[in-house]
Amino acid sequence: MTAPVPAFPADFLWGVSASAFQIEGSPTADGRGPSSWDAFTKEPGRIRDGSHADVATDHYRRYREDVALMAELGVGAYRFSVSWSRVLPDGHGQVNRKGLDFYDRLVDELCAAGIAPVPTLFHWDTPLALEEKSGWLSRDTAERFAAYASVVAQRLADRVPMWITINEPAEVTLLGYGLGEHAPGKRLVFDALPAAHHQLLAHGLGVQALRAAGAREIGIAASHSPVWAASDGEADRAAAELYDTLTNRLFADPVLTGAYPDEGLAALLPGPVAEDLKTISAPLDWYGINYYNPMRVGAPQPAAPAGEFGGIAIPADLPFGIRPIEGYEHTDFGWPVVPDGLRELLVSLRERYGDRLPPVYITENGCSYGDGPDPTTGRVADARRIAYHEGHAAALHRAMTEGVDVRGYFIWSILDNFEWSEGYRQRFGLVHVDYETLERTPKESYAWYRDLIKGGR
Repeated sequence: MTAPVPAFPADFLWGVSASAFQIEGSPTADGRGPSSWDAFTKEPGRIRDGSHADVATDHYRRYREDVALMAELGVGAYRFSVSWSRVLPDGHGQVNRKGLDFYDRLVDELCAAGIAPVPTLFHWDTPLALEEKSGWLSRDTAERFAAYASVVAQRLADRVPMWITINEPAEVTLLGYGLGEHAPGKRLVFDALPAAHHQLLAHGLGVQALRAAGAREIGIAASHSPVWAASDGEADRAAAELYDTLTNRLFADPVLTGAYPDEGLAALLPGPVAEDLKTISAPLDWYGINYYNPMRVGAPQPAAPAGEFGGIAIPADLPFGIRPIEGYEHTDFGWPVVPDGLRELLVSLRERYGDRLPPVYITENGCSYGDGPDPTTGRVADARRIAYHEGHAAALHRAMTEGVDVRGYFIWSILDNFEWSEGYRQRFGLVHVDYETLERTPKESYAWYRDLIKGGR
């Protein structure tokens, strides 16, 4: 048993998260165009269980049922994403009104249930028509994103209290363009850096477009991890610092300080970088952090694999190596469970950025465990997930007592879903989904979270 979670402020925002490609299904319904992930999942060998997301959890047709589950849970907010190619099938040009109507209905359903809608405008699913024109390697995609943001905000801004521009630009850059393990499947290694810059530019242009359309409370959802050097040796510390720069500071510094963390790195990026940074660093209302675990990094070891990043094998020819984190329990994904890493991360970000760090929301935190319904009782006893979130909520509270201004916490995810290159092998949901029948079964962690939100246990 773990210690009870301390009391949070009465106005603290408790929420759940999901993304369009992982739950919606209906890839061609009502005029939706294909995305980079639709194409990627159809390439043999890309998805570990050979699956695709054509049905996923069928949220496109079952969204009312899913909103009812959230209402019963008692959350104050639902972080979802808008499928860019459902709204603009080619990524630009003619608006698909039926696609936009879906999000209009979803927002109305959430508002009627007393749940704040928190849309993310880009959660990895680039319209295929744009991807085929170089995707995020092209500056044009950033400009197309701003126009798309304007279209969505003009329809929804009157009812949406919080907005997220881009989700996890680090993963799109590193896993999608750098290592080829996610869509679009390019293995460019350091030549992937333009994708980082153009996503950040899209964020800045998106902030401008959202504000012009009357949107309020705008942020970004960035993935961050504490980086632990494998030893006190100079080589390991240098490798860890480089990894921290490439995965944390490359994405946070431009947004929060208006500068890249290294002049040499900035010189590798395209476009009028100095002018772009003025756009990228437009003031935010809040900063979103997705946290899962720390990373332990050392100097590369000859003839040895470089390790894993989020379950993805990293080539051995990089200037750093990922080392295992021992002495902790691990999720079914193999990720170490380190709740205090969340506190460490938040405190370090406050120390690094000071007053330039706006109020923070934890926009993702969660764990994969494969617990399913008991064949006799039907209950899904997922005690490990409960312990995970108890530990992370307590660590979050400690960070707040140490002076970090955290306003909310979103669990990833409300539903088991299509977990990108893992397919359906990993289950992050508070609600179990039977992928054959699509039946939803709330897990015991769902009941635990409901009680936490109510303020009791």
